[in-house]
Amino acid sequence: MSQTLAALAAALPLASGWSIHSLRMRRRIEAARRDPLTGLWTRDPFEERACKSLAEGQQRAVYVVDLNWFKQINDTFGHAAGDAVIRATGQRFGEWTEDNAGIAGRLGGDEFAAITPVDGNTATVTDNLHSKLADLLDRLEQPVEFEGQDIDVYASIGAARYWRAGTADLSALLRRADEQMYSIKQEGGGYAIAPALGSVPEFRTVNGRREGRRGATGGTGAAA
Repeated sequence: MSQTLAALAAALPLASGWSIHSLRMRRRIEAARRDPLTGLWTRDPFEERACKSLAEGQQRAVYVVDLNWFKQINDTFGHAAGDAVIRATGQRFGEWTEDNAGIAGRLGGDEFAAITPVDGNTATVTDNLHSKLADLLDRLEQPVEFEGQDIDVYASIGAARYWRAGTADLSALLRRADEQMYSIKQEGGGYAIAPALGSVPEFRTVNGRREGRRGATGGTGAAA
């Protein structure tokens, strides 16, 4: 018995050390999948989680967000100010998504995406989605303070929803949300909701992305 207890006592530090090492490794792996500026998921882990969310059966909405006149912010105030705006946008977007039980990611540059449940029946779900979008736009468009001055922020948001589990195509939903975002951006910003899935897209797409958007070609597409 004493030998068994002695062996267990000797093994405890090793087990504890391995547990701490495993925890650190998991944290490092997760950190590598997070955007370092905003803390949001990067594209691949966001899409993995979004696909799982779509398969759960509840109604879902997918959102694509782009900042308006972001290049002018960089040109006028400098890239440090641009980073501050991206950081604040990511934080606000992440908080809004968490408040709505969703998943958020930074796709690149000033482009973000999220997926959330959408509550309500046929008569109320659209009103609920409008309410969510109005709240998101209000949060994103608060000025960002940088070195003692306020930088105005403007955003465009596109949304697309789906309510049947197991057959939803995330890339199609992102594309349709992206189409709506681009359309409302051409009008100066705000938000827009895509028509029912299955109608004809407004813009020609390449590789599942609206033509001209990042990822539509083999190289780096121009930001819209």
